[in-house]
Amino acid sequence: MPAPDFCLPDADERTVCLAELRGAYVVVYFYPKDNSSGCTLQARSFSDEMEAFSRQNTRVFGISPDSVRSHKRFTEKHGLTVRLLSDPDHAVIEAYGAWVPKKMYGREYMGVERSTFIIDPEGRVAAVWRKVKVKEHVAVVMARLEELRAGGAA
Repeated sequence: MPAPDFCLPDADERTVCLAELRGAYVVVYFYPKDNSSGCTLQARSFSDEMEAFSRQNTRVFGISPDSVRSHKRFTEKHGLTVRLLSDPDHAVIEAYGAWVPKKMYGREYMGVERSTFIIDPEGRVAAVWRKVKVKEHVAVVMARLEELRAGGAA
């Protein structure tokens, strides 16, 4: 299935457009909020492996509804190297099906479901994880990416 296209600003207000990344693998992960414990762990885990992703000719982006300014502070506070993209209107989050009804303390609301997508060099969705558990997730994504690069369709 073709990956929904997008153009979003990063923490430095530079626009990232998926269409311009053709020819490389792209990992896009959606997360609820900057500076929350799970989201911080996830961003740090991806940042720790950016060199390995780069060796695999893979670009990695985290997307949340937080502002560019929030992403900048989050990146600086934790020394993140993963590029964070701002989707305050959650249009891209919705396009990927990650804007979902949630419940907390009996209250229902719409929010981001932690999800990860691998997009192949032709712009197709090659792998999807929904309701991601942060621990060990980056290693699972890297293993799947290596399978895809080796030609495995599993």
